[in-house]
Amino acid sequence: MAEKAELLVPEDLYKTNNVNIGTNRKAKLMSRFIQGIQSDGIYLFNVYQINERIRYASAFLAQFQPEKVVAVGLRRNAYAPVLKFAANTKSTPLVESFVAGTFTNPLLPSYIEPDAVLISDPLNENQPVMEAAEMGIPIIAVCDTDSPVEYVDYVIPANNRGRKSLALVYWLLAREILRIRGELLNVDEWSVKPEDFEKVL
Repeated sequence: MAEKAELLVPEDLYKTNNVNIGTNRKAKLMSRFIQGIQSDGIYLFNVYQINERIRYASAFLAQFQPEKVVAVGLRRNAYAPVLKFAANTKSTPLVESFVAGTFTNPLLPSYIEPDAVLISDPLNENQPVMEAAEMGIPIIAVCDTDSPVEYVDYVIPANNRGRKSLALVYWLLAREILRIRGELLNVDEWSVKPEDFEKVL
């Protein structure tokens, strides 16, 4: 099928890394990305929508100066993926904690002015989401089935809690951004692997 040929990685890789596995809760605005529910009540994302949105988000983020893209990861499983994404794309990482006013208060030592913000979890990263929204900064966010997305400009539907899921999503975003910029001519020859983006246990 042509649809399968367009996947950035094989469908099985999305599934074995649990990228399509949601939670047992569903936010109203996330319903359009859900394609089913398991017998245990866990909602499932559509792999092709995940894939399409990673492609679009990568193209959007690739248009900015690298350092003007801020990637936020405040959950423990997001630290490593965000840091690896930033190291490979030369973007600015914010992990572990977020100082209130970082996007809104020029008097703070931590103040920065991003052109775009990449959020790992809108539920856990409400402060940076609200500040980015207040300043009119575009927000791309990895959103689970229960994520609040009212202030998110572009949703990447995916499991945003799992170690392997976050690693694969950020690896794909980084790889696509490098390809679009012309810094990676052949994605199959990229020496960096998805597991390199994983949190070390």
